[in-house]
Amino acid sequence: MIIDLPSTTTSNVNKKLVELRESGGAVALGRVLTLVIVTGDGSEVEEAVQAANDASREHPCRVIVVASGARQAAPRLDAQIRIGGDAGASEVVVLRLYGPLADEGAGAVVPLLLPDAPVVSYWPGQAPDVPAKDPIGALSHRRITDAAAEPNPIAALHKRVRSYTAGDTDLAWTRLTSWRAMLSSALDLPPHENVTAAALKGAPDSPSTDLLAAWLAVYLDIPVTREDHPRQGSGLYSAVLERPSGNIEIVRPDGKVGSLTQPGQPDRRIALQRREVRDCLSEELRRLDPDEIYHITLGGLDKIERATDRPDDEADEEAAAEAGKGQS
Repeated sequence: MIIDLPSTTTSNVNKKLVELRESGGAVALGRVLTLVIVTGDGSEVEEAVQAANDASREHPCRVIVVASGARQAAPRLDAQIRIGGDAGASEVVVLRLYGPLADEGAGAVVPLLLPDAPVVSYWPGQAPDVPAKDPIGALSHRRITDAAAEPNPIAALHKRVRSYTAGDTDLAWTRLTSWRAMLSSALDLPPHENVTAAALKGAPDSPSTDLLAAWLAVYLDIPVTREDHPRQGSGLYSAVLERPSGNIEIVRPDGKVGSLTQPGQPDRRIALQRREVRDCLSEELRRLDPDEIYHITLGGLDKIERATDRPDDEADEEAAAEAGKGQS
């Protein structure tokens, strides 16, 4: 069910929520948190709501979407309430703020927060320079950003280093859970030797590749080289851990299935499907305490050695492809 409330107030939205609860039997006390999504007034809204709806099946919550409209318009608040099949296991309130109200998202959110429930804020697109100092971020126990969705993902990631406050996290880090688990389990198998160095390859715009390299550099205390894969948007391509008896190597060429190679073990194909936003969001909503490992990993970004030169055969292949385009 979707109820539109054009040119309304937060007081009227609250009254309507109570009315719907009394008539439909929805129990607000069953919600475990309030998830505030801050976005523009475009297609991002529906994508973010869908991800939140899917995550809410594991974490029933009230979802408040703050969508900023045209700042040149007259001050106006349009609201939309979604419950039932249109809201997963949550209740969704979409607030569209226009004119001077576009900068007053926190003031519109406060009256709609669930009492005595944690608040999590999420920016599916461009995030504030310092999320914890943003008015909505200041209300939140946890703040979730996504460097991969920013115009310049690598610059956004380094901005996270400077702005980090306990409670911050980024979905570029959450997408690495499967990679970190695979590498850790591989090191648990014999031969139990120290890793001497590591090399990672990923798209030049992949913040997850940088974070995995930093994680290895910090926790294994080894030199780590980060090489660019020529294809933008291809994410993390491979990770190699060097050991005296032979390397541990994970390669994921298609973004779906990877291969794991290590000494004394048969080669294995492993599931490394790129994680959907809903899965990453659901994982982050499982915890409300600071992610200390993420914080420490951010501090290791300056330990990465960047390999700027690509192998000659790879460069030759790309040059030949470009020449073929020019002839066609």
